[in-house]
Amino acid sequence: MIFIAIILGCIIGIVVGNFAPIISYTYSSYLAIAIIASLDSVFGGVASSLNKKFDMGIFLSGFFGNAILAILLAYLGERLNVDIYLVAIFVFVSRMFNNLAIIRRYYIEKFRNRKKKNVEITENNTK
Repeated sequence: MIFIAIILGCIIGIVVGNFAPIISYTYSSYLAIAIIASLDSVFGGVASSLNKKFDMGIFLSGFFGNAILAILLAYLGERLNVDIYLVAIFVFVSRMFNNLAIIRRYYIEKFRNRKKKNVEITENNTK
């Protein structure tokens, strides 16, 4: 179910991207940090759904809250002439890699269990 939503979201993103106006250079850093923050929430949602702890309210509040916080940090950093957005990028990307590691471990363990189960069935059939 979640994979259908991901594929549908990608298709919608491609269609909207083809018809959306081009973002000016002044706002591109805001958009980039918002996308990174939102991707962090998406990876966190996938990881929590694999652990059977997914909550839509938490996901949506994290999705929009992280994006807004990241945009505000980028804006504040621009006003102070300090690259604060780099801290946000570091935090969100490190969390994305952590969530990706959880997803990877889940599927590797699932693959190993399936392989082990197939080997046991084959051994039982040959006896």
